[in-house]
Amino acid sequence: MIVLFTIAVICIVAAVDFIVLLALGIGREERRGAAGVAGGAILATSLGVIAVIGLATLYRISTLRGGGSAVARQLGATPIAVDTTDFAYRRLRNVIEEIAIASGVPVPEIFVLEQETAINAFASGYSPADAAVTVTRGCLDKLTREELQGVIAHEFSHLLNGDMRLNIRLIGVAFGILVLAIIGRKIAQTTADSRARDGGLIIAFGIALLAVGYIGVFFARIIKASISRQREFLADASAVQFTRQTDGIAGALKKIGGLSDGSRLTSHDGEEVAHMLFGDGVGYSALFATHPPLVDRIKRLQPQFNPDELAEIAADWAQPRRVGESDDPQASVAGFAPARGSVRPESASRAGKLPSSTEAMRLSATAVSEQVGNPDTGDYQAAAALNTSIPAVLGAAAHGREQSMAVIFALLLNADAAVRKQQIELIVRYHDAGTVAQVEQLALHTARLHPMQRLPLAALAFPALRRQPRPKLQTFVIVLKQLIKADGRVSLDEYCLARLVGVQVVDALNPALTRVMGRIKLGDAVAELCDLFAVLAEYGHEDGEGARRAYVLGLHEVLPGIKPVYAPPQDWARALDRALPRLDLLTPAGKEMVVRGLTHAISADGMVSVNEAELLRTVCAALHCPLPPILQQVA
Repeated sequence: MIVLFTIAVICIVAAVDFIVLLALGIGREERRGAAGVAGGAILATSLGVIAVIGLATLYRISTLRGGGSAVARQLGATPIAVDTTDFAYRRLRNVIEEIAIASGVPVPEIFVLEQETAINAFASGYSPADAAVTVTRGCLDKLTREELQGVIAHEFSHLLNGDMRLNIRLIGVAFGILVLAIIGRKIAQTTADSRARDGGLIIAFGIALLAVGYIGVFFARIIKASISRQREFLADASAVQFTRQTDGIAGALKKIGGLSDGSRLTSHDGEEVAHMLFGDGVGYSALFATHPPLVDRIKRLQPQFNPDELAEIAADWAQPRRVGESDDPQASVAGFAPARGSVRPESASRAGKLPSSTEAMRLSATAVSEQVGNPDTGDYQAAAALNTSIPAVLGAAAHGREQSMAVIFALLLNADAAVRKQQIELIVRYHDAGTVAQVEQLALHTARLHPMQRLPLAALAFPALRRQPRPKLQTFVIVLKQLIKADGRVSLDEYCLARLVGVQVVDALNPALTRVMGRIKLGDAVAELCDLFAVLAEYGHEDGEGARRAYVLGLHEVLPGIKPVYAPPQDWARALDRALPRLDLLTPAGKEMVVRGLTHAISADGMVSVNEAELLRTVCAALHCPLPPILQQVA
């Protein structure tokens, strides 16, 4: 992107300079003496054009600082209420919530392009904490639940792989090199309407700028095409891995090819977001195509695919029959839906039994580290089981804008009556009596939650939580910190939950500043690593010798060249406050080693409890390394 952007700027500057030379008449005998003046004019013009492009790029990116929802709203998308009763909306929300829980990330905001009957979708944002997923009305009406899962899983791949941040920057870059064409068109149109005395000259100048601007159009499309195509293949493959079958996403792609509406957007200008869409929303030629050919995408998923199926789908859908409001994975809202070749027996129930909180497991450190941002077989089923097992009263409260904060506060209330009284007094100090009553009522239910249900419940509350006014969110973070320190004794699990929610809220408050990739090496964070491993080892082992062995074993995985001395920090909460932000700056490879080391540490005694596994997930999430709900065990 940077190379092509630089070439585009050079070409645009050269073209404008050439126009200026022609206007000054350089090359004619009678004007040769003006060469010195022309040189100054060329320099000023070049700098001016560069400044215009740079400022336009920065301006466009600044308009999207609000994150994923800003992109969706600028396209006219409608947000979906968390308490909606509409069947299609509820189905979409259920699918997105289950995939978010399976991925270990906050539930994104959800939008629908109501006027678009084509099948398309996109994910936008700077990080999972400010992400938004937008689908067209065509997705809701024409896709089965399994096909919708395939499309959403594809978009979550972009979310987990960091493509969204790049896509927002690409919007800014494209706008910068297109701005001269926009300016030229406006000048020509305004002058033609005003009938100014020197209108002919001004219109000619505007047309010249418009012509130069098409250099920007050319390069903008080339940049988007060069970045997007391979990422689409990767996202398709990730969707298959995530949903355990090819029929869902392949069926959605087949409908795009077989139905007349396809994936092309009609009521919105798809040029700016073409590279972000699930399917081709503009209809570019092969040179500028932001997506691989549709048939190629389908054949990579189903090698035996016959393109004649697309005509059969069109014939089937000539008179679609309406179905009832059942969540049958083989039915759509608008009509019978499976694309031909995609019909298969209904999948078995996804509900499962959560393991006992005292149940132990054996973990594979390598496999667990590979699960980061990479949900696999079984994760979706586990997420669905977790989602459906959360008590209805807590789920409803998590979805409510006024109750979302109360849910998080209830999760942090201590079982000890004296400590809980101090915590309630803190909440009273910052909130009204209604909030306090909600917290106390919800605490009756959160106290009975399975350890594996706590993080999913927090994830469900996040969309409503981040829609709170900024001052209220800032106060919320302050209250979180004070709640866990109410009695001067902080348990590690409540500390990590509060820190995780706090980090996500801070990311949502300043999405454009959220770090995606760190730069520091493991050797630059030795003290922080020692503190983190010491705290984790001490928490997971009752005897000092077992904790020391776990500490040495885990840290050796990360820093094999040192001889660590096991010395747990006296004020471990302050040590983690210092360590976690620093470790969040590690390179991706460094974070992978940390996850492997932490897994070795908590499994040093041969077995890992559910509480320890959830603690590992929470610490990893605080480092922006989301783990699925079920960690990979040793066979």
